[in-house]
Amino acid sequence: MASPDDVEAQFYEALREADIDKLMALWADDDEVICVHPGGPRLVGPLAIRVAFEAMFSQGAIQARPERVRKLQTLDAAVHNLVERIELHTGAGPRTGFVLATNVYLKTALGWRLVAHHASPGTPHETPEIVEAPAVLH
Repeated sequence: MASPDDVEAQFYEALREADIDKLMALWADDDEVICVHPGGPRLVGPLAIRVAFEAMFSQGAIQARPERVRKLQTLDAAVHNLVERIELHTGAGPRTGFVLATNVYLKTALGWRLVAHHASPGTPHETPEIVEAPAVLH
């Protein structure tokens, strides 16, 4: 993958397509990769992550779109914190939910790979963002 942004775009595309092979190809080949779904346990290792996503995909694709992405990047690591806009189809009709998520990427011999995905429990409303105002010295 050319950049962490590319991996992230493909991650959310794989969710929307419910494509487990595409999704798992984005993860680093390491026993310590982790994933936490909203309100769920910590999943450690590619097999645990795969099984969880297969179960989710058995219910259909996940209509998640990243928004308000904040990024920190070094030469070989990147952390993205974002809001996932989730489109849900319920018995009461379509609904939108919002989840705060953090994705961590490492540059490996095979290029950028996902090593952690952590998502908070969702809310029906967008969460506010509190940004500290920069101090200005004159």
